[in-house]
Amino acid sequence: MAGYSLGDSTAMISLNQLVLGYQGRAVTPPLTGHIVKGSMTAIIGANGTGKSTLLKTILKLQSPVSGQLSFNEGRPRIAWLPQLAEMERQFPTTVYDVVCMGAWPARGLFSSLNRQIRLRVADAIERVGLTTLSKQPIETLSGGQFQRMLFARLLVQNAPLVLLDEPFTGVDSQTSDFLMTLICQMHQAGQTVMAVLHDNELVSSHFPHVLLLTQDHFHWGDTAEVLPHYCKSSINLALSA
Repeated sequence: MAGYSLGDSTAMISLNQLVLGYQGRAVTPPLTGHIVKGSMTAIIGANGTGKSTLLKTILKLQSPVSGQLSFNEGRPRIAWLPQLAEMERQFPTTVYDVVCMGAWPARGLFSSLNRQIRLRVADAIERVGLTTLSKQPIETLSGGQFQRMLFARLLVQNAPLVLLDEPFTGVDSQTSDFLMTLICQMHQAGQTVMAVLHDNELVSSHFPHVLLLTQDHFHWGDTAEVLPHYCKSSINLALSA
């Protein structure tokens, strides 16, 4: 099933018979469709269906089993939020320093931070409510505070493409609501957002488009049309268990 995430009609990413997997073992059917510039897409499905693998393939952290993934206007700057479990939380650095890392992709690793960048970092930290903790070691942060810090880094990056892998895992409902507001603001500012999610209610409320991955099929399009397929596949999975 070909899927098109609707938006301003300009395809940012094209998938052509793209098969995702690990070490040559496929975990998805061939995927064909487009991620449209300025769109906001939730990637949903059961565990092991290739959701995170798709993001890592876009990032070139993993290679596809077969098929093609292409950027239609050249590879954009990409802001990447990995799963919280994949993050090193014992590294000896501060909240401020981590948020400053958001400036590296655009300026280079060894570039000094000018006044404009420092102001942008301070503004991002303030927006996520961590100003009083900016000099704290990151190992002292709670799960919600740690995720807010990573979102501040995303704000500093201000990348055209934002990839989020389970951004609400391990945080309370208040923090989830706050982070969802930030994601919506990114989308409203014109950034293209792709997020791996497990909360159907949140997907239905906030994400216009959905890519549903299963072991044998995929459904891609408007949320109102795709989400019922996920509910049906979840019921079938439960009945077969």
